[in-house]
Amino acid sequence: MGSLVSYQLKDAVATITMDDGKVNAVSLQLLAELGAALDRAAADSAVVLLEGREGVFSAGFDLKALAAGGEEALTLVRGGFELAERLLSFPTPVVAACTGHAVAMGAFLLLSADYRVGAAGPYRLVANEVALGITMPHAAVEILRQRLTPACFTRAVLLAETFSPDDGVAAGFLDRVVEPARVSDVARETAEALTALNMRAHAATKARARRRTLEAMRAGIAGELGPGASWPPA
Repeated sequence: MGSLVSYQLKDAVATITMDDGKVNAVSLQLLAELGAALDRAAADSAVVLLEGREGVFSAGFDLKALAAGGEEALTLVRGGFELAERLLSFPTPVVAACTGHAVAMGAFLLLSADYRVGAAGPYRLVANEVALGITMPHAAVEILRQRLTPACFTRAVLLAETFSPDDGVAAGFLDRVVEPARVSDVARETAEALTALNMRAHAATKARARRRTLEAMRAGIAGELGPGASWPPA
């Protein structure tokens, strides 16, 4: 696909791997390559398996680009949440192989998958915007709200609490935790099992189940990150 994202189709499962050789920072290039990979998966009518590199799923937005501010930073943030919205509404199941840390936008992408397999170990799952002095965007709030338990939602959003993979299952960040060497295999087995679903019924049910979340996200993106907006939010 490109220098940051690879795509492999096998047995109706499209494996999309992010690997920038570092921490999988979400950049405009990464977003473009992920978008192209999802285009291919949609054309192939494949179940999606989204995975990171060893030790890290994604550490979130490219902080250098965010710190620069201006239109490019706004475009980056808007693109990140538009990608999350696309994952939440993707017509086939999306499985995430969380190979390590998932921070900020990395955590939001993780939470946008339908099933999440995480690696056991000293990894961080955190939405740390408040700790960095950033008001949590509306779209991010809605992503967290739809997956986390009420108590952990408050701790994650308002207090920027860091969760371990094991704690992340109880909180709602992950569905299952396995040894790091097994993450990709277990996630793939899950994705292969999901190919047996009726995809028409899956897509229609997903749209119905997530209608309110998606409407709130789209309104937040349009109002807070649309034309004339600025980054960071007030």
